[in-house]
Amino acid sequence: MSLPSLEYILSVTYLWIKAGHVIFVIFWIAGLFLLPRYYIYHQEAAPGSQEERRWIDRERKLRMIILTPAMVLVWLFGLTLAWQGGFFTAGWLHAKLLLVLGLSAYHGWMVGYGKRLARGERPVSGRALRIMNEVPGIATAAIVVLVIVKPF
Repeated sequence: MSLPSLEYILSVTYLWIKAGHVIFVIFWIAGLFLLPRYYIYHQEAAPGSQEERRWIDRERKLRMIILTPAMVLVWLFGLTLAWQGGFFTAGWLHAKLLLVLGLSAYHGWMVGYGKRLARGERPVSGRALRIMNEVPGIATAAIVVLVIVKPF
């Protein structure tokens, strides 16, 4: 009796992989919506205060427990789906990957900004953070259109 091939295992589990991808996309995007809001409240707290320390702890937990693990799993599940579905030559997937790369860079910038805030630096205004808070929503809308409509 031989073991099933990797392709067979993935074909049987395709819908589970897809479900995992969608679940972790929701977690990641929810976190990306929340993190800039945390930073806004953090910046409004008095430097060195107990409130500021609580925001630093909340931000760190959001990044370490939800955001970064969710992003890693989004990439793992998503690349597995693309490979299993044979989508790597699809134009819509190239556009989606470009947007997801952009969201990953945004995520990285936000993580770095949180570390700067924790050191007491506040180089970006609350207004700019409020505008940046729109990035995940716009990217998510574009990604959903690409995945559902597959315009090219």
